[in-house]
Amino acid sequence: MTDTSPVRVRIDTTLGAIELELDAAKAPKTVANFVQYANDGHYDGLVFHRVIKGFMIQGGGYDSEYGQRRTRAPIAIESNNGLKNDRGTIAMARTSDPNSATSQFFINHGDNDFLNYPGQDGYGYAVFGKVTSGLDIVDKIAETPTGNARPFGRDVPVTQVVIDKVTVL
Repeated sequence: MTDTSPVRVRIDTTLGAIELELDAAKAPKTVANFVQYANDGHYDGLVFHRVIKGFMIQGGGYDSEYGQRRTRAPIAIESNNGLKNDRGTIAMARTSDPNSATSQFFINHGDNDFLNYPGQDGYGYAVFGKVTSGLDIVDKIAETPTGNARPFGRDVPVTQVVIDKVTVL
């Protein structure tokens, strides 16, 4: 039997710290995946590479040179868990394949009901926790001026916001 008690995590960024409570009861595979990446030091030195005020801030995949960090195999989607893409929640980023999430995540800056299960594609996006402290830091990141940068195009912070470390508390 796996432990389903909430997992507390701290994301230290160049703009400040964000603390989260991850819901291992409702999203056990997703939480275990995120915790493993955190414990492996995967997130250390990565950037928030996609920032859209009022929508979300996304990170967990690219370093400061915009090189993609290697990931483990994708996990099965857990979007049908009752958790909603509301302001201050954390969810897994993925491609159009619902079972493609690896290390990238996003923190919802607004209420994004259209991302909730079943969403526009029958799956939605898997929420697996919420910000408990540092929502002001999420706001600071979301308000960072953005521009164009390869390979992403637009919505890339002009001044990089770096994830210094992700710690399981």
